[in-house]
Amino acid sequence: MSAISAAERARLEQKFPEVFKTSFFKRHGLIVGIAAAALYLVFCWFFFNVGPALQNGKWDRASIYVQDWYSWRAQPRLRFGEDGAVTAQWSSRGQYPAGATIDWLTPHDDGSVTATFGSEADRLDISTTQVDVYINGEVWPVTITGDAAVAPEGVPAAIVQDRQKVIVDYGFEGQAEIRANQVAVQRRFLGWANFLYDTKSPLWGNDLFSSIGLMFSGDRVNPEMSNAQYVLNQWLNNQAWQHADILVKLFQTLVMAFVGTLMATLLAFPLAFFAARTITPNRTTNWMMKRFFDFIRSVDMLIWALFFTRGFGPGPIPGIAAIFFTDTGALGKVYAEALENVDDKQREGMKSVGASPASVNRYGVVPQVLPVFVSQSLYFWESNTRSATVIGAVGAGGIGLKLLESMGTNSDWDKVAYMVLLILLVVFLFDNMSTAIRQRLIGGTGH
Repeated sequence: MSAISAAERARLEQKFPEVFKTSFFKRHGLIVGIAAAALYLVFCWFFFNVGPALQNGKWDRASIYVQDWYSWRAQPRLRFGEDGAVTAQWSSRGQYPAGATIDWLTPHDDGSVTATFGSEADRLDISTTQVDVYINGEVWPVTITGDAAVAPEGVPAAIVQDRQKVIVDYGFEGQAEIRANQVAVQRRFLGWANFLYDTKSPLWGNDLFSSIGLMFSGDRVNPEMSNAQYVLNQWLNNQAWQHADILVKLFQTLVMAFVGTLMATLLAFPLAFFAARTITPNRTTNWMMKRFFDFIRSVDMLIWALFFTRGFGPGPIPGIAAIFFTDTGALGKVYAEALENVDDKQREGMKSVGASPASVNRYGVVPQVLPVFVSQSLYFWESNTRSATVIGAVGAGGIGLKLLESMGTNSDWDKVAYMVLLILLVVFLFDNMSTAIRQRLIGGTGH
């Protein structure tokens, strides 16, 4: 293909100037945008001190918290008695009933105790005068003096002398802190301890499959109720995991989301007709209604929740009110925009036969926008199921408050994981249900 002449090029440039004389931003806008974003990220890196924050982060503590999501720690304190005996003392959230036989913690006749970490090659033989630390079958004796625990010379990296105490790290299996008067043991196991039944339940020690088998057994454990009722009762009344309370709080969250969204829908529906210019040809009314929507939706739902919590106290009422206020503004704006884009042919047809304004809107407008209105309300309902969890954490009730309480203990991260999984499951179910209903209403295929 031969090159065009200068005259031909000049003619084309004059005829199609938008092709040959594009602006700088049209030619280099992408590169400029990428460079601006990179500079902004660099600015944020230094302005927010991201580097020092990452450097000073307690990553070892974060690792422990993550492990606590999917495992549990038995934490006895093996105290040294004056009689030469080592006695196990458990915390208030003990994972074993009193007098239970623990396979990894073995007391001996001479008063010493053996704590096993995975295998016999990794264990502690604990007495009041010496703790023999076994790592991969090799023993390292830690001497107990009057005011300190002293490790021998040349110990491996898993044994650390920290001033007057000795810390032994067995990795995921756990660790031990040896002091002059006790050994604090943390023994870790996969799974969630006592998730089905607490230590006071007669069914403690039964796993899921044995519980299912018991439910279909003919011999009743409790003569006053069926085995299925008894198993469910013992599971719900688990004092360690509080399943009944958590499920009630989850139901409160769902009610908050549903009632708040429903009330917002019922109020935003009529108000949107006053905000739509094509429906209400009064500029003052339009302007005032749109500013009202802007005001109540510009205040974040979390702020509304804090405000109403101060007024009504903790509970689901502040959560419902927060969702109601925020969604009234958001749905009112969306509804008004939908009304302003309806096809006027149906309205004109109704007007031509002498229908009243109410009838024009009822039969000429509502059938066009109703699928959109319902679809948007369903979407907000599904979104509010997640939002209700967040506002619950500030006192608006529901599972959010329960979640915050468990996080505040700094030791119930397995319970936190349990509630997070419940929330994810509920959001997944509501998302799919809402999507299916919306697709039926608007005729979508889902592709």
